[in-house]
Amino acid sequence: MRHDLNTLNAYLEKLFEEKGYSGMAVSLRGPEGAVFERGFGFRNMEQQQPADENTIFGIASMSKSMTALACCILHAEGKLDINDPITKYFPDLHIPGAPDECVTLKVIAMHRAGLPPLPPLEWSIAMNGPEQDNPWYHHMVKTAPNKMETIDQIVEYLTEGNYNVLAAPGEIMSYSNDGYALLSYVVDKAAGISLEEFLKQRVFEPLGMTRSVLDLDCSEAKAMAEGNITSLFEKDYEEDKLYWDDDWEVLPPFRGCACVKSTASDMTKYYKMLADYGMWEGKQIVPREAVELMIGREFPLRKEPFYCLGLTKNLIGGMAIYQHTGGLHGVSSMGGFTETGYSATVLCNQGDVDVEEFLWVLYNFALELPLDTKHYWAMPVDREFSKPEMLCGDYFSQEGLPAHTVITYEEGVLKADYNGVKGILKYCGGLVFAVVAEKNPKQRVSSFRFFLRDGKAWAVRCYNRVYQRV
Repeated sequence: MRHDLNTLNAYLEKLFEEKGYSGMAVSLRGPEGAVFERGFGFRNMEQQQPADENTIFGIASMSKSMTALACCILHAEGKLDINDPITKYFPDLHIPGAPDECVTLKVIAMHRAGLPPLPPLEWSIAMNGPEQDNPWYHHMVKTAPNKMETIDQIVEYLTEGNYNVLAAPGEIMSYSNDGYALLSYVVDKAAGISLEEFLKQRVFEPLGMTRSVLDLDCSEAKAMAEGNITSLFEKDYEEDKLYWDDDWEVLPPFRGCACVKSTASDMTKYYKMLADYGMWEGKQIVPREAVELMIGREFPLRKEPFYCLGLTKNLIGGMAIYQHTGGLHGVSSMGGFTETGYSATVLCNQGDVDVEEFLWVLYNFALELPLDTKHYWAMPVDREFSKPEMLCGDYFSQEGLPAHTVITYEEGVLKADYNGVKGILKYCGGLVFAVVAEKNPKQRVSSFRFFLRDGKAWAVRCYNRVYQRV
């Protein structure tokens, strides 16, 4: 290793202090076993209880790779075919304008069913949780057609088609929680047992992930935690005040999307197994074919992340990295693994914060790169975009509160109002732009990729969601 563990520890401590987050746990695992594991900050602020690598956190959308893996295991065992249409499992589901046979399990797992960002997950959280007094909650309650507590209600909503489909199935990637809700129930039907039980029997128990569970209301996680489970933190930046509670978000039909609870140590076991194509401690606990189906050679390897089945794949430090992020109330998470067999996880108990830089530090340590190396895939080039007027307009998403990205061209500068965040677009080649904060150009806000039709942009992918021109 280029760096020693004391250097890594000191660097992470300093970064955590600079960010000012509430609590966090990290883990790095390699062929030699656990390389570095520790916690930072607190899991419970009132009692000043520290977080550690065995503290149970939510992992939110990092759960998706487990649902995808379950589908791929069942495919390898002949219990389903990932190229089957979703109508085999939900005969009443029809995506507007899409041939049923083209909306396959694989297309859905890759977020390429043509679905734009939609509100059912946010409706489900609001309608099945405690009452709140904020604009988001009031909008959700006002607009929700029902409690969004069953998969049939999601199927009905998607089939009604009160939204503009992005493209034909397979053409455009746009992140869709609704698709992974469907896949959760596909696993139930194909396996003959619930997704919860399938993950327990086929993943958690064989890997020794004794502090991991898929449960809706966190009751099972609390029982296995023996007190070492985090509270959930949010920060009011206007008041500069930190709030916390123990109200885990409940979103019944979105089980396989976001409902796994785990630890940093357990999650690196999971990712290490995937890095070794299903092997763990000398045993093939997951069919090699299943991992190949998830992330294998058919998916392109490039600097821009490509979403495979439940994980993105891209080049970092000259090699393939597979990873996923997650975010919910009191949850900001990210984890993955390198092609050289190192796995890394960062779990934070504060909502809506960026933990990617911490994961980069762990990767850098494993790859023997300088610890402060950045790995942005969208990098500005030394020239300007020739047709800025093609991009100007208002782009819209229905997910959560109505969200807008407004692109303007002012005094020779492309600017963005990205859901209220003021940014400047830095050209990166093609139709790709890095978005930096207008007041602090060193702060990266997002990456945008525009889609052109008839001489103007009809949509923009903001990070991983495609917003359509109003």
